[in-house]
This record gives sequence, C-alpha cells and structure tokens, in this order.
Amino acid sequence: MKLLEERIIKDGVVKEGNVLKVDSFLNHQMDVNLFHEMGLEWKRLFADKKINKILTIEASGIGIACVAAECFNVPVVFAKKAQSINLDGEMYTSKVESFTKKKVYDIIVSKKFLTPDDHILIIDDFLANGCAVNGLIDLINAAGATVEGVGIAIEKGFQPGGKLIREKGIRLESLAIVESMDASNGTIVFREQ
Repeated sequence: MKLLEERIIKDGVVKEGNVLKVDSFLNHQMDVNLFHEMGLEWKRLFADKKINKILTIEASGIGIACVAAECFNVPVVFAKKAQSINLDGEMYTSKVESFTKKKVYDIIVSKKFLTPDDHILIIDDFLANGCAVNGLIDLINAAGATVEGVGIAIEKGFQPGGKLIREKGIRLESLAIVESMDASNGTIVFREQ
C-alpha cells in the first residue's frame, strides 16, 4: 500500500536491533484517516471471505482493528495480556513472546467471544517473528473457529514471521513489507508487491 509506505518513509525511524519506530502515526499517536484507508484496503483484499469478527491483541493492534472493523461492519475482539477481575467464565489462553518487550505473555480471550461459528480476520500492527499472530491462531483453533486470514500493517520481511504464517497455508495480507532497513543511515527498502 503506497500510502502506508510513504508515511513510513516520511515519519518512521529505524533504530538498532531491527526496530522500526512508527509511534507518531501507528502505535502511540494514531492517524485514524490512515487507519481508515488501511481498513478499506483489507476489506478489498478479503472481499471473498465471509468475515464476521476481527481478532487482535492488546494494545497496539486495537486502534487499527477497530477502524478496520468499521469497514467490515463486524465486532472486534482483543486478546488481553493480563487476567483482570472483569474477565469471568471460561477462557482460551496461549503464550506469546513480544519482539519489542522481550517478554512472554499469556494472552486471554473469553470463550463467549470466540465460537465455532466465527470466521475471523486477525489484524495487527507489526509482524516480525510471528509470535503474536501464532498465539491468536492458537486461540481461534481452540475455539473451533475459522481463520479467514491475517491483515498486517507492517511486516518485517527479513524476519521469519511472514514465511511461517504463509507456510501454514494461511492467507496473509501485509500492507507494507519492509525488505531491509539500516539504522546507521535510516534507510528502509520495501518489497515489491
């Protein structure tokens, strides 16, 4: 998606350790108009799927998923990273390692929000090693629901996550795939799509 690539070039910052900082428009301050264009693009890309729910993981994926859900006219469910008193009843759980935080989380979704009748599109901001997406897939599979696909804003194509998801036979539509980036000079190269 050219619009997203242009925004990454304009406002993204490449940091040591394969970190792409896009907090000015994607995952801290959010450009809702950009999110709307992204949602419309995923709606176009997944037009052949009968999606009735979008699933993401807290926290950075929630804003993008909510705006995308408006385009699909479906609800959003987000996996929580911590148990709270508001979570009651039976839960689906999976373990996820965060690339940026270097921490393992138990992600949790109430069983009442994922059912065998659901056709789910996973939406998230980044795909690096694929841990978050694989954790969400585990939750969907535990519920007996159907994974209709995965929509990612920015995929780090030089890390294994995208390859692992695609090798599972899951349709993955990343709006921008970073082929390489260099913190020493701030350059970002995108994969042609």
